[in-house]
Amino acid sequence: MKAIIIDDEQHVREGLLLLADWEQFGITEVYEAKDGAEAKEEITKHRPEIIFTDMNMPKVDGIDLLKWLHEKNLQSKIIVVSGYDDYHYMRNALCYGSFDYILKPIDPVILHDTLARATSEWKKQQVARASTLEATRVINEVKPLYWDHLLTNLLTHSVISQETVNKIQAEFAINLKQVKCTVAVLTLVPIIQKAFGEDKNLAFFTILNICNEIIQGKNKHGICFRNETKDNEIVMFMWEKSDYFISQIHECIYRCYQMKLPIAVGKESHSLQESYQSALLALKKHNLLGKSNNIAYYHDMAKSSLLHLFDYSQELMWALRSGSMEKVDEILQGLFNRLQMNNELSMEQIQAWETQFEQMRTNWLKEYSIDEATVLYNGVNYWEEDGLFSFQKFKEEKRKEFHQLLELLSKVKYQKDKNSIQEIEAYLRNHYDKEITLQEIADRFYLSREYISRRFRQEYADTITNYLTNIRVMKAKELLENPHLKIYEIAFMVGYQNEKYFSKVFKKSTGFTPNEYRAQVVSK
Repeated sequence: MKAIIIDDEQHVREGLLLLADWEQFGITEVYEAKDGAEAKEEITKHRPEIIFTDMNMPKVDGIDLLKWLHEKNLQSKIIVVSGYDDYHYMRNALCYGSFDYILKPIDPVILHDTLARATSEWKKQQVARASTLEATRVINEVKPLYWDHLLTNLLTHSVISQETVNKIQAEFAINLKQVKCTVAVLTLVPIIQKAFGEDKNLAFFTILNICNEIIQGKNKHGICFRNETKDNEIVMFMWEKSDYFISQIHECIYRCYQMKLPIAVGKESHSLQESYQSALLALKKHNLLGKSNNIAYYHDMAKSSLLHLFDYSQELMWALRSGSMEKVDEILQGLFNRLQMNNELSMEQIQAWETQFEQMRTNWLKEYSIDEATVLYNGVNYWEEDGLFSFQKFKEEKRKEFHQLLELLSKVKYQKDKNSIQEIEAYLRNHYDKEITLQEIADRFYLSREYISRRFRQEYADTITNYLTNIRVMKAKELLENPHLKIYEIAFMVGYQNEKYFSKVFKKSTGFTPNEYRAQVVSK
């Protein structure tokens, strides 16, 4: 704690310095001033908690100083030390909040008692002030959340309770049942991506401050709040001069961030729900390719037909199955050309594309037995640095999604194909003693003979016939080491019904007849 002694007599200041046990009361710094003018400077600079002041001083006397302290509301404890037992001085001391009045010469006991009470009371009040400040801080933090919740509910309810009407009237001096309101919707998607590094809460806090500062001003003309049911949406209720405020908000955000955020303005209505729905419709239908300032009005909304990705699902599926990036790009370019044909592209169209692509992609992943937890690219960065929509970026994002999907499906398809060929090879090793045809293998593994032949040669650098023959010959060599087995028995055991044909195949492969090979093995 800090204290200051104000008196034009030096010996009085020195006496107080010596008489008071400052350390006992937690006072570590004590300043001095010889008159009220000097005291004002010291008090402003050091903000002492305890102030001792004389009443009769040059330049600025004690009464004027008390008035000044009262106006500043510094929360300090003021102890008047005066040589005058004068009602005029005492009255002013009490009037301007003096804690106590001590007469000169100063009695050490009275000084000690007064200082003890003053410091004790200041500490108690400081605790109370801190508690009040904390309560106020909490209220200030919670209050916007409260209004966000209350006002968000109005967007989905056609009937507003009288209790809600009363709360809004008390806060904003407006009766919602008696006035028409205009609702506008502002989407933060571009600015969250471009200006706030994906920090959504900071974006909401900053933009809401801008909006409310403009729309409320000296007189409250509306209220802006965060829609709790949407990830990136600010909603504005305005009960007068809506076009003016929308324009001001749009321009202010542009000045601060050089971004033209999409704002949709609904129709004026006694129903907030109706006005809000019309604003959403304006936002959905707004032509993103048009040359505009990015403000969409319900009354300017034009009808447009949607392109449905579902209509091209088979064409896209065959392109993906083919593994051809060029084929996929060719189909996508055709779709982009259709979208751009009328120089019209809306958020409704983008949402339809995104929703349908997600459903199609989910089905394709299931078809290929790909884990649903696989991390997939979702391209949503469609915005230029100034916040306007970029059709070029939209095309790039959609291509990235399809390219990743193509790579993923091709990889899985390749692995599945590889596994199928490996299963065929294992089948040959386990059934070499039986007659095996390519058609039988095709039927068993649900693959075409041509595909099996081509993929088997790619995987094992040999035909199925040669590969099966090599397996049989290797097995025959093992059996020929047993002198008790007849040649015809061995031929049958490795899948040949004819002994002569077996001998012919064996000699072609090894350069020896079965008997010659056995003779060599036995002689060793």
